[in-house]
Amino acid sequence: MTPPKPLAALLLIVLPVLAWSWHEAADRLTWWLEALPVVLALPLLLTTARRFPLTPLLYGIITIHMVFLLVGAHYTYSQTPFGFWLKALLALERNPYDRLGHFLQGVTPALLARELFVRLAIVRGKGWQGFLAVAVALAFSAFYELLEWGTAMTYGAEAEHFLAMQGDIWDTQWDMATALFAAVLILPLTAARHRCQIALLSARSVPAAPPSR
Repeated sequence: MTPPKPLAALLLIVLPVLAWSWHEAADRLTWWLEALPVVLALPLLLTTARRFPLTPLLYGIITIHMVFLLVGAHYTYSQTPFGFWLKALLALERNPYDRLGHFLQGVTPALLARELFVRLAIVRGKGWQGFLAVAVALAFSAFYELLEWGTAMTYGAEAEHFLAMQGDIWDTQWDMATALFAAVLILPLTAARHRCQIALLSARSVPAAPPSR
């Protein structure tokens, strides 16, 4: 089966980055912890593409998120060159790459939740769809923080690069607040385009009426 064009573009971008990210990664444990969502999501996207293709907007956001994760997995989040460049440019006290990652962690689940709510008619009413999409994004962020805590309890100092706290005692709260802000911001900004693409996908999935006799 030929994947949809947006998914094919995702694969053309992400697979080479995945190979580069693995090669001479700074820390193998951190690589697996950071890249595992990508490794799990790729086959899931491929197996569901025929029966439930996503909108081009969502495929695009997922592509950006995957590349971001893989770059962080290669260098570790606190040591990414792009993060150091931003740190110097904005005169920050810490490498902000992990904050950008949590921004995307709010964006992607929120858009995915809205798409599922609308296309599967799980939630009716735009207001409730938006509110619950934000709730899903925040819940996912909280779940991820619990995973980080569990990883720290399991691996101890070896998980330091994965946690990327950089000495900030409020790191968990900042991460969740960033994801919440991202979800609240992205939903209205993309509402018109996203709903238009959802409508086009839904129209294509409606079976053609049998010819009249």
